[in-house]
Amino acid sequence: MALNIVWLFFFLSAFVAALVQAFFFSDWSFFAKITQSIFSSSKTGFEIALGLTGLLSFWLGMMKVAEKAGLIDRLARLLTPLFRHLFPQIPEGHPVFGYLMMNIAANMLGLDNAATPVGLKAMKELQELNPNKDEASDSQVLFLVLNTSGLTLIPVSIITYRMQLGANDPADVFLPILLSTFVSTLVGLLVTSFFQKINLLKKAVLIYLGSICLLISGLLYALIQLPKEQMQTASQNFSYFLLFSIIALFLLFSVKKKNNVYEDFIEGAKEGFSVAILVIPYLVAILAAIAAFRASGVMDFALTSLQKLLMALNISTQGIEALPVALMKPLSGSGARGLMVEATQNYGADSFIARLAATFQGSTDTTFYILAVYFGSVGLRRTRHAVPCGLIADFAGIVAAIIISHLFWGA
Repeated sequence: MALNIVWLFFFLSAFVAALVQAFFFSDWSFFAKITQSIFSSSKTGFEIALGLTGLLSFWLGMMKVAEKAGLIDRLARLLTPLFRHLFPQIPEGHPVFGYLMMNIAANMLGLDNAATPVGLKAMKELQELNPNKDEASDSQVLFLVLNTSGLTLIPVSIITYRMQLGANDPADVFLPILLSTFVSTLVGLLVTSFFQKINLLKKAVLIYLGSICLLISGLLYALIQLPKEQMQTASQNFSYFLLFSIIALFLLFSVKKKNNVYEDFIEGAKEGFSVAILVIPYLVAILAAIAAFRASGVMDFALTSLQKLLMALNISTQGIEALPVALMKPLSGSGARGLMVEATQNYGADSFIARLAATFQGSTDTTFYILAVYFGSVGLRRTRHAVPCGLIADFAGIVAAIIISHLFWGA
């Protein structure tokens, strides 16, 4: 519903802007300009989607190798001590813990196709434990917030889009996204724990969260000690080292399990083409709407007005052109992706704006979509504090993305 409203708003506001130009300024050329931009962006959307096929096939193949090697199960077992304290309403040993941990682990590995079905199963199991079938339980709210915060170790789709759009170093956004999405997840957990009065000062929780915080903080501290040019080179080298190390880890685990690695890879890679084809209508739809919105001048007017406001408040306006991605992300993943692609095309794949847009795209997930799918699947009507907690996590991820992007690429 949210995407439908936004999509119609883009087209209709463009039409109204063209009418204003025609009747008040006798300039009918806006209709031709908007129509031509729609046709051009539709062609671009198709070309981008097809160009994604190769890299999507590779990563889906590698993810299938990881799945068959049992890495999701291993991650799930690793998270067990932490989850026992975060979900105190769930009886110890209940099978829902397995689904919860498999969903989070699949999301961390970027296995969206595996994460969603397992997540829906987890929500169904939680609903059976829920004494009030119309109102979300504490466990359901926390589970939803952990999903909407979007913690992902490998932002496969974003790296793939940046490579397709001509970035010299497509993975240079890897570390900024990892840092930003970590902040989003941590804030989401802290805020939800405050609402639910979860005690995070227990030994197991402190060990897990403290270790992760120290690791992330240490990495960021080490990078910011370097001059900006060296920091960018170091982060790029570390990003590629980490990505290839993950690939090697997938393969080693698969060999250890005596799987047929090649066949597992082919099984997953076959999905690459179908996924790329599936993306085409969504990408064309949103790029056409955004093109009409921009060509009409409405987007430039809104951004210019916001820029003047920020300047009046003595706030930096660098990268403000990427802000629509951040504003769209809680409403629609495909809409935000379209805005990211559009910003990358307009300002260049290696521009600060394009990199910030990519970091926005990877820092959080689609809060309202996930809420509708997960809560809707079990018929929950009262969401309690799920929306404010999810949006606070989104806001934290956006702020972190801005700060971290300025550290990495800012002037």
